[in-house]
Amino acid sequence: MKLDILVFGAHPDDVELSCGATIAKEISLGKKVGIVDLTRGELGTRGSAEIRDEEAAEAAKILGVDIRENLRFRDGFFINDEAHQLEIIKMIRKYRPEIVICNAVDDRHIDHGRGSKLVSDACFLSGLRRIETQLDGTGQEAWRPRLVYHYIQWKNLVPDFVVDVTGFMDVKVQSLMAYKSQFYDPWSNEPVTPIATKNFKDSILYRAADLGRLINSEYAEGFTVERYLAVNSLGDLI
Repeated sequence: MKLDILVFGAHPDDVELSCGATIAKEISLGKKVGIVDLTRGELGTRGSAEIRDEEAAEAAKILGVDIRENLRFRDGFFINDEAHQLEIIKMIRKYRPEIVICNAVDDRHIDHGRGSKLVSDACFLSGLRRIETQLDGTGQEAWRPRLVYHYIQWKNLVPDFVVDVTGFMDVKVQSLMAYKSQFYDPWSNEPVTPIATKNFKDSILYRAADLGRLINSEYAEGFTVERYLAVNSLGDLI
């Protein structure tokens, strides 16, 4: 299956938190979108890897993505080396996306910046035909995405562009609430984590609202880029 957009996250819920509304919007426009999680989030303080597997599957249904896969890298300990790059390359060549979106280039969790660089490097290497890969016993052809974008996570990085996601925040929030083990629940007996507070839950809306305010819209999600953005004319900007 060829996808228009392939989104990578170091952990299940990274994608939904950071660009869930953008994904929902692109799907509404007829784009084929997939998610690849690098780890199962097995080091997470709350819940378990098995629970996160179920939650991620439910979140994928809510968003309406075409595929979701998990590479089962070691949470907290995966590195940017040849072995890990080759697994990412296999996914890129399998789904041949025009656009790849991945973790924030700099963030609080060490897996986020590391996952960002790992996926970015793999996107380049995936276009080199002398790197040979096989999937299910079949050789793969080289493929390099046209564009690589990075979503914004815990840190308030300055975006290079924002997507107007007005009308799609409800779907984003619903997909996040599929991760019942991870987010704020006043009745939970699990330890409190930075993302399991009421303030963090509220921030999902108020951070998107603040970006929306800056573009005279209701809600927006921000991204950073690896090269200059280009438009055909000034009228392409909204």
